[in-house]
Amino acid sequence: MKPSSQSLVFTCTSASLIVSVVFVLVVMVLAMMAWRRSGFRAVTGWLELLRVLIAICIAVTLNQPEWREVFKPDTQPVLAVLWDQSRSMDTRDVLDAMSPKAEPRTRADAVKALADPAAWDKLRQRMDVVIEPFSSAEEPPLEATNINGALSQAMEKHPRLAAVVLASDGSWNSGEAPSNAATRLRMREAPVFAVSAGADSKLPDVELVSFEVPTFAIAGKPLRIPFTIESSLPRDEPATIEMKTSGGEIVTKDVTIPAMSRLQDTIVWRPDKAGEVRLTLKVPKTAAEFFLENNSIETPLVIRKEELKVLVIETFPRWEYRFLRNALERDPGVSVNCLLFHPGLNEMGAGRGYLKAFPKDDELTKYDVVFVGDVGMEKGQLTGEQCVALQKLVRDQAAGLVFLPGLRGNQISLLQTPLAELFPIVWDEAQPRGWGSSTPGKFVLTEAGTRSLLTKLEDTDEASAQVWSTLPGFQWYAPALRAKAGSEILATHGTETNRYGRVPLIVTKTYGAGKILFMGTDGAWRWRRGVEDKYHYRLWGQVVRWMAYQRNMASGEKMRLFFSPDRPRTGDAITLNANVMSLTGEPLRDGVVVAQMVAPSGKTSSVRLMSAGEDAWGLFNGVFKPAEPGDYKVLLNCAESGTNLETKISVQGASKEKLGQPARLDVLREIAQITRGKLMESADPAAVAAAIAVLPEPEPLERRVQLWAHPLWAGFLVLLLGVFWVGRKAAGAF
Repeated sequence: MKPSSQSLVFTCTSASLIVSVVFVLVVMVLAMMAWRRSGFRAVTGWLELLRVLIAICIAVTLNQPEWREVFKPDTQPVLAVLWDQSRSMDTRDVLDAMSPKAEPRTRADAVKALADPAAWDKLRQRMDVVIEPFSSAEEPPLEATNINGALSQAMEKHPRLAAVVLASDGSWNSGEAPSNAATRLRMREAPVFAVSAGADSKLPDVELVSFEVPTFAIAGKPLRIPFTIESSLPRDEPATIEMKTSGGEIVTKDVTIPAMSRLQDTIVWRPDKAGEVRLTLKVPKTAAEFFLENNSIETPLVIRKEELKVLVIETFPRWEYRFLRNALERDPGVSVNCLLFHPGLNEMGAGRGYLKAFPKDDELTKYDVVFVGDVGMEKGQLTGEQCVALQKLVRDQAAGLVFLPGLRGNQISLLQTPLAELFPIVWDEAQPRGWGSSTPGKFVLTEAGTRSLLTKLEDTDEASAQVWSTLPGFQWYAPALRAKAGSEILATHGTETNRYGRVPLIVTKTYGAGKILFMGTDGAWRWRRGVEDKYHYRLWGQVVRWMAYQRNMASGEKMRLFFSPDRPRTGDAITLNANVMSLTGEPLRDGVVVAQMVAPSGKTSSVRLMSAGEDAWGLFNGVFKPAEPGDYKVLLNCAESGTNLETKISVQGASKEKLGQPARLDVLREIAQITRGKLMESADPAAVAAAIAVLPEPEPLERRVQLWAHPLWAGFLVLLLGVFWVGRKAAGAF
């Protein structure tokens, strides 16, 4: 591009001009006086003339000379019209002011007219109009919004960007903050006219936020599935929630959706047979609701036949042990073995399901849950090696361990073994045998216990809490001072306290890959009074299944795979845990375990699972991050064990775009203010074009070269000073 004009300009003030003139005149006078004193020698005359020239150059530098070139552009300025096409723009919350009762339009429909090239015909005489959609650079792109990226890309593509029309709901969730790009647009004097799409407050809506279906369920066992509903309705609304299976079975539940609040509840279903099904939960349309796209969730579920193995370890056959054993034996999905020590005798408890000795390592790994009763390290009970084996079973094999202390206080001796780490409570060692009372004590559920499925004895939280308050009491409780950090207290003593607060009675925690439960009383068997086995069987059945859930996600003859989280979403880091047995049936210490992950699109990736350590019991870990929603086929293989395991992991789509959320007008307003643009509440193209039409014509492009600060100019002055100094020396002047 050739410049249309060139000129030398000075950036000076009156003061700088006066100082410059006075400075040059003074130097000239001094130069004349010096020349006269020399007798008008020619050499001195030339030196003084050079002195005056240097003074003139300094005076010129003081007034900041610049070489200016003005370029007349050969192209028109650009107006960029950017319209948001992300998924949140499908929210139907744009009301017609002329007809408030009409069905709301989507945000995309509200700004659709701005994407019509004909809407900008009146501006094309003075600028080029470029219309471009935007969303994000993620995969899939419509599931996120990157406003900063859209504005930055417009600046890069169009050097002569005059203004930007941004049609969006402002709900950015990807990339840098939009204010960063707005600041750069301000420096380029390119204002943004932000056209808002959507309501800045949530319209009356009911949203099904979550439907927490587990990875698998057991045929013939009731399945309690938690769900959460969020309401922005102005009043409470009764509704009938409907869950439909892919086989056509329908389960309903009547609820009351609270106004401007959240409902958390569960729906109960008993699957009849094994297989794969898809469950769809739906919330019906309420009278005032506008948006129905978020009223349902569908998710897959695998139904299996149950085969859980449980080991119960006890010393004396107390009542709690007897009724616990009966409850587990009568459960069709549980296989029970008992290890009954008889302290002081030379023989073990015998009979159907009884073991003659503590299981060896390869046999112990087959148990999903172990109950440790009033057992310790005394003679004829557990040994140190057996305590280590139990620790590894929980830590590495994802098994569950239930502590059931008794009034003999044997468990306190376990604090001297590796099992001390597994206890979720701190023992009162001054009272090893616990506390008894002639007045029956009561359980009181904590807030966590009220919400927990583990302690849910009825279908609703309220009914379950009522049952706990009416259960027959207990007359002995364990000497637990407090819960350890990282534990969760589900129930406390109703009346007894210590310096730490209420005495904890039911406490859970995780340890390694497994789970721990502490039951601080041996009176649960009394719950049978008046209701037989209803609540007693339900509690222990839920405990066993809760503890064995993760361990039994997928299992084969010599391999087992479990992962976390059990309902992953795209982008989540899934921790893969594999228990691998050697050819001889013992836990594999070292080996090459590889998981082949086949995505729904067919793309295959490999994950190498590394050993959890030299002391680990056949545990191998790896991490996988899914990028696609859907069912991933998993093929786990190990050369050392000579076996493989095939299963699948269902990954839900994790969309950053939420339908039904309020528009972020504050974001659009900030962009407009920073760039000195305007927030347009109307999406009428004529109104937007009229606001752009009053913009002044862009200034022509100008290039300035600061001669006074140029290195060549500085070098020229130094050269003159050097010549002057050398000349004075040569002429004999000092």
